[in-house]
Amino acid sequence: MTGIDVHTHALHPKIAHKVVAQLHDHYGVKPAGIGTIEHLLERERAAGIDEIVVFCAATAPAQVIPANNWIMSIHAQYPEVNGYGTLHPDYEDWEKELDRLEAAGIKGLKFHPEFQSFWMDSPKLMPIIEEAQDRFFLIFHVGDRLPPEKNPSCPFKMAKLMKNFPRARFIAAHLGGFQQWNASMEALIGKQVYIDTSSSLPFLDDVTLRTIWNRHPRELVLFGSDYPLFDPVDSLEELQTRLNLPDHELDEVLHNGFAVTQKLGSKDHALSERDVHASGGLAGNF
Repeated sequence: MTGIDVHTHALHPKIAHKVVAQLHDHYGVKPAGIGTIEHLLERERAAGIDEIVVFCAATAPAQVIPANNWIMSIHAQYPEVNGYGTLHPDYEDWEKELDRLEAAGIKGLKFHPEFQSFWMDSPKLMPIIEEAQDRFFLIFHVGDRLPPEKNPSCPFKMAKLMKNFPRARFIAAHLGGFQQWNASMEALIGKQVYIDTSSSLPFLDDVTLRTIWNRHPRELVLFGSDYPLFDPVDSLEELQTRLNLPDHELDEVLHNGFAVTQKLGSKDHALSERDVHASGGLAGNF
């Protein structure tokens, strides 16, 4: 088996134990991993996966530079790692940081409105998306236990971003909305947006899972484990078993994610209308 896990987190050794404990407190799930890059790669190899996308998310403006330094270091050190960077809406020098990330070969940005303490539709975020949309894939954590209108992120806010930035390559994590899958089916499923399978299957009933699987463009469904919360070996097995996928369909999902590791272009690049339709239009460092 070959393929890519598009949703993982590897933490600096100094904070890994702290973040893993906070994940347990927030989600009520005992993390399957210890959070280090070495353990992550070990578990991905056990799953037969040969590339990964690794995220960080600066929970405060002061964390942007050190978080990105960490991601750029593992991106450069490990050939199988595709690092995604981070920005915070309150970080003032974000244009320079976009240039720095792009020069380092970083292909995407991760945003987690809940842990970063901003709303997905914040006006402060809009200039960043405007500048980044032709240069980076943009993955958002979407959803949480609060109702969509009371939560910093939700499928409806994601759909609004898609409408306002039709060229952007968005990835809506957790099948479009953690604990908000009915809203995801209303606002996102069937639309031209990438979704990943991370932190979804253990919380979803079979009917909802099958409905999302049947309705969404298959090439836009990506495999994500959300390590260290979940182990990629277990996540792959659950995905195949719950959806009764033959091996070739599981392979297709595993290969879909390679699309979000490609270079979109320089800051002067603009997508053609054909390209848009073809591709779909906690504590520090998590």
